[in-house]
Amino acid sequence: MIQRIQTIFLFLVVVSMGVTLGTGLWQQVLAASGETWSLSAFAMTQMDGSGEVIQASSKWYLAALASFAGLLALISIFQYKNRTRQMMLNMINSLLMVGLVAAVFLTTNGVNEAIGAEAAGSYQIGFWAVLAAMVFNMLANRFIRKDEMLVRSVDRIR
Repeated sequence: MIQRIQTIFLFLVVVSMGVTLGTGLWQQVLAASGETWSLSAFAMTQMDGSGEVIQASSKWYLAALASFAGLLALISIFQYKNRTRQMMLNMINSLLMVGLVAAVFLTTNGVNEAIGAEAAGSYQIGFWAVLAAMVFNMLANRFIRKDEMLVRSVDRIR
């Protein structure tokens, strides 16, 4: 029964986490100096006005959270015979994605405070992909719960 609608939503979670890993999460451009701060799932980089990297620091924990969330969604796809376990995996995945959003938010706020920026910067497609993945995960869980309730109601009738 892998052809259920929740499988599509879980696959979209995997794709969204791939987008998060492959694209930028946040960018801040300082108008006065022309410096650019960019956050991806793997590193925070500071570039001068000409595009040359001044410094870069690893943000491996963001990539680890995104990778683990994608892997957990992929594992959850193949747990269709045990819907209770599938719902539990999806709830854990929701917590991971909330943690990822919180980590990105705290990292960007810390950089903004450190550089004294007036604006908050702009969140890029990778960040919005995490939020989309959270919605897809919620929808998958809703349909899994709906299937579980249907099976229980049919068992009650017998």
